[in-house]
Parts: sequence; C-alpha cells; structure tokens
Amino acid sequence: MLRAECYKQRLEKGLSFLEFNYMLLQSYDFYALARDVDCKIQFGGNDQWSNILGGRDLTRRLLGKDDYYGMTFALLTKADGTKMGKSQKGALWLRADRCSPYDFYQYWRNVDDADVNKCLRMLTFLPMEEVERLSALKDQEINHAKEVLAFEVTKLVHGEEEATKAQEAARAAFGAGGAGMADVPTKTIGADVLGDGMGLVSLIKTVGLVPSNGEGFRTIEQGGLLMNGEKVTDPKQTITPDMFGEDGILFKKGKKTFLKVKLQ
Repeated sequence: MLRAECYKQRLEKGLSFLEFNYMLLQSYDFYALARDVDCKIQFGGNDQWSNILGGRDLTRRLLGKDDYYGMTFALLTKADGTKMGKSQKGALWLRADRCSPYDFYQYWRNVDDADVNKCLRMLTFLPMEEVERLSALKDQEINHAKEVLAFEVTKLVHGEEEATKAQEAARAAFGAGGAGMADVPTKTIGADVLGDGMGLVSLIKTVGLVPSNGEGFRTIEQGGLLMNGEKVTDPKQTITPDMFGEDGILFKKGKKTFLKVKLQ
C-alpha cells in the first residue's frame, strides 16, 4: 500500500485515518466474501484498481488459492474531470423517493454539451452510429441530443412510462403550460403556515427552493426567479392565499429548477 503512488502523494499532504484504512477494509471485505460465499471477482471503477489488487493479494495469501480476479471500468467523469458519484456535490439517486423521475430526467437533460457523447456511449443502448450523429449536433440542436439522453437513461432506471411523464413535464414547464405540468415536482404548504400572508423569500425557503433567506434574496436580485412565468423583482413581496388559485404557483429558479407550490 505504501508503495502506491497515490498514497505516497497523500502522505506528504496529510491522510486521514479513514483514508489510510480504506484499502485494508476493502481488501478484507473481498477476502470475507471469497471465504464465505466463494466470490471470485471484484468489479469497480478504475480509481479502485489498487484497492482491488489489495483484496486479491490478501485473499490469495489467506486462502492459498490463485483464482481470484478484479475488473475495472472507465469512470463516468464530467467535462472538468470530476467524478459523477455520491461523494461529489449534487449526488444523483436511483431511488424515486430520493430523486424523483422528473429531477432525474432534468439532471441528464442539463448535462454540459461536452459530456453528451460520453453519457450516450456509456449509459444508453443506442447504436453507435446514432450516438455519433446526436453528439455531432451543434448550438441549439444539441438540446435534442440531451433530450434523447435524458429519456433513455430515465427509461432504463424508472421505466418508459415515467420517462415519458418526465419528458412531457419538462417540455410543458419550459413551454409555459400543458398537460405535462402535472408531473412537475410539487410541494404543499399548509394554510396555517401561510396565514394571511408570507414573505416571498420565506416561502421559497420553506418549500426548499433555496437553502437560506440570503440565497433567496440573491436569486431574486440577480433576476433568477420567475413566478408563474413572470420575473420577480421585489424580494419583499408578500404571498397571500388568494394568489395560489387551483393550480398553485409555479416557480422557476435559474434555467433548470421548477417547483409548483400548492396551498392545502
């Protein structure tokens, strides 16, 4: 382990107890699986190669056999070289209760242009000819490729019906209306919480559209909040019960985030 270049570099800068023991624990994990259920191979991202080799070596030594293997795959990285993973900011969950099919679809719909080819190649079963055709689209046309990517990946994870709903909801939201708006993420606020009225910034913080009042004020001051399609210019605006109507209020933060708020 100490011969590995990655550990040498980290030891010079500082290595936490958890990081130092990661290879040991992962190696023992593979050994226990090999011992108890006759596991023969460990799979992982190519950044796990040293850990996988450690597990194979430990298992071979303790069990006295050589038929243990490791296989790695290319990491799915973003254009800036960072991983798409739970340890990175903006983790993406497969479970619908952790990330709705709509939000899952929107994540892939909004990937960087430079990531479209890699995501289509690694995450869909489209023919490579179609992948190359879609990836070659330029300017506004690349959005079609992103829609295809988002639909295909969402279909694999949540099924075609949910993928279709998410796509229709996204198109309706960006197109300012339509039946698909029913599938846009919705939060409900109680009438007792709203009272006779609540400040706009307090409201969007309460429903989770912004993490803090400060972020809410900054978003509005920078022109990044729309309410029912109209840009909000007054951060001190009061939201009253009569403003909700039957369909609630549709908020759009920035270019990507939509949230419908209803009054209970």
